[in-house]
Amino acid sequence: MNKEHFNRLNPYKERPGEKGTLYLVATPIGNLEDITLRALKTLKDVDLIAAEDTRHTLKLLNHYEIRKPITSYYEHNKVEKGNYVINELMMGKNVALVSDAGTPGISDPGEDLVRLAIENGINVTMVPGPVAGIMGLVLSGLSADRFVFEGFLPMNKRTRKERISSLKNETRTIVFYEAPHKLLHTLKELYNNLGERKIVLARELT
Repeated sequence: MNKEHFNRLNPYKERPGEKGTLYLVATPIGNLEDITLRALKTLKDVDLIAAEDTRHTLKLLNHYEIRKPITSYYEHNKVEKGNYVINELMMGKNVALVSDAGTPGISDPGEDLVRLAIENGINVTMVPGPVAGIMGLVLSGLSADRFVFEGFLPMNKRTRKERISSLKNETRTIVFYEAPHKLLHTLKELYNNLGERKIVLARELT
């Protein structure tokens, strides 16, 4: 999704000098108390919250009695909703982007919205907090001096096999994300392609 695609789908009238700010707000990955004061203030102050799953995010907002307009932004509506969010930002509204858990933009469509915002000259700022991959790595006892983050493996079987095979000679710690119901199958794939290695499984980190 590029600037030309945005302009074609959703023409906008920009108010000069009044563009809003896109805030990337990290949220808890389990314990609702694992959120910063700055994150709470940002969620209370913005005009709109864009969430990967509005139902999930509403639990957090309700817990802290935050009442703000909320819209969904996820993989299957990122073009339509990306245009909508950018238009709101161009009209001077401040928007917070949150994922289901952790830091938005990592293994989710948040990166596309950030790219589009930058292309349109919109200020993007980070409100830091939990990152599941980093927390899991630190708790694993494996080397964290140098590591490779692979996120979720591709869905396509051929691409997936090629990705795993490309890691055969990798000596650094490798961090993957995987859904619980796919975990056993993925572990078998990793063993068959990468051989005997030490693996640490981490979930429900907080």
